[in-house]
Amino acid sequence: MTEVLFYHLERRALDEALPPLIEKTLERGWRALVRVDSAERADALDARLWTFNDGFLPHAQLGDGDPARQPVLITMEPGNPNRADVLFLVGAAPLPDWNAAEARALTRIVLMFDGRDPGAVETARSAWKASKAAGHDVTYWKESASGKWEKQG
Repeated sequence: MTEVLFYHLERRALDEALPPLIEKTLERGWRALVRVDSAERADALDARLWTFNDGFLPHAQLGDGDPARQPVLITMEPGNPNRADVLFLVGAAPLPDWNAAEARALTRIVLMFDGRDPGAVETARSAWKASKAAGHDVTYWKESASGKWEKQG
């Protein structure tokens, strides 16, 4: 069963919230696939990961070298070319088929959504229902006043 984590952004922007989660993914020895909705967002995340935390997080965009060698791969395409353990879905990236083998093969799927965007909130609600109906272990995380992630419910 895949863990599906919903991260509700309220205070921080995606480019602030995502890199620490990717860093924790790598610390666990997992590989990450970051699926985005546009080339502009891919470029922005690429630039952010090169400068994260006064260093960088090792990564590439799909099309930059051999995807199978990348611990973190940013893409707009379906599939799992770097054999990731964790799929991060950001922006309006297409959601997986929650019943498909591809979704079930992952350790985690992390959906990050902007709580200030009504469309993103509605998409997250639908994804919650669909992933739960498919039998995945779903959890909801929200930013506290201090900016830390807190599991809800």
